[in-house]
Amino acid sequence: MKIVVVGGSGLIGSKLVTKLREHGHEAVAASPNTGVNTLTGEGLAGALANTTVVIDVSNSPSFEDAAVLEFFETSTRNLLAAEAASGVGHHVALSVVGTERLRQIVHATQFFEFVRSMADAAADGGTVRFAPALFQPIAGDDVAQAVARISVGSPLNGIVEVAGPEQFRMDEFFRRVLAMRGDPRPVVTDPHASYFGAELGERTLLPGADAVLGETRYRNWPARTASGT
Repeated sequence: MKIVVVGGSGLIGSKLVTKLREHGHEAVAASPNTGVNTLTGEGLAGALANTTVVIDVSNSPSFEDAAVLEFFETSTRNLLAAEAASGVGHHVALSVVGTERLRQIVHATQFFEFVRSMADAAADGGTVRFAPALFQPIAGDDVAQAVARISVGSPLNGIVEVAGPEQFRMDEFFRRVLAMRGDPRPVVTDPHASYFGAELGERTLLPGADAVLGETRYRNWPARTASGT
C-alpha cells in the first residue's frame, strides 16, 4: 500500500514513515525537503500518484496566530484538492486534543518530546508559570504507532483521541521535571497562566473516556532526563 506522509521529515512523520515501512508499506515522506510543498502545491500531484492513504502530520513553520491559520487553511485546501484529483480515498490528519473538532482527525495529547519547549513558552522572567490544569502527555513513538494503525485500516469518518497512560497537573509535572533535568527555574502555580495564548480550564487538555492510550509512562521514557527536549 502506498502511503504518503505529509510532514514526513518531522518528529512524528519520520517515526511514522519508519513504522509503516517496517510493516511492508510503501511510505513516502512528503515535505519541502523532498520537493513537496503543500503551501504552494509544488510536487503534490507527483507525490500522490497511485496513493491509497495520505497522512497529514505537518506543522506550521511559524507559531504566530495569523501565520498558523494561513498555513493550515492553504495547505489543507491544496492537499485535499490534490487527493481528489489523484483518487485518494483515505485522509488522516493529526491535531491536538482540545482543538476545535474537524470531520476526520486523530487528536493527540502533548508530546513528551515538547516538554522543554512548553516550559520555555511558559517562562516569565526567571520563573515558569503553569496552571494546575490536568493533561495526559504521550511519547511520540506511541503517537506514531496509533496513527499508523488507524491509517492502514478502513476510513473512520470521525475522530480518534490518543493520549498517554497517566494524568498529571501541569504545574506539579513541570516542577518535578525541571528539577530532575537540573533546570533551576522555579515553577509558579498560576490558575490564569496562559498556554500558548489560551487560559486553560482544569480539563481542557484531557481526552475523552474512549481515547486510545499509549503504553509509555513518562518515568520510563528513555529521553526524560535529556536537557535538550
